[in-house]
Amino acid sequence: MSEQRSHIMIRRAGDVFVVNFADRKILDELVINEISEELTALISQHSGIRLLLNFEHVEHMTSAALGMLITLRQKVQEAGGTLKLAGIIPQIYEVFKITRLNHVFEIHDNQSGALAAFG
Repeated sequence: MSEQRSHIMIRRAGDVFVVNFADRKILDELVINEISEELTALISQHSGIRLLLNFEHVEHMTSAALGMLITLRQKVQEAGGTLKLAGIIPQIYEVFKITRLNHVFEIHDNQSGALAAFG
């Protein structure tokens, strides 16, 4: 029997859902799909969702993970919600700059700054 564990931790901070990643590396396609499914379910259950993805413990992520973020952003927008990212380390942020995703996502230095930006 294999043990299933979530790769994300979700908590509420007022009316904002804060997602923290359990893994330092988001590399495996199966893991990325599991994260996507869990967050898609959350988005579909909460119209107008306010979602913060906190990457403060993430050290590496693949292009597939970036693709997942783009898809999640679209789903949040379709649900009339807001998505913010926080805590992205400089090495990963550089990839966001190269791909111009830093213009697509609202990115904050840390979780507290992102929560304050929700107003």
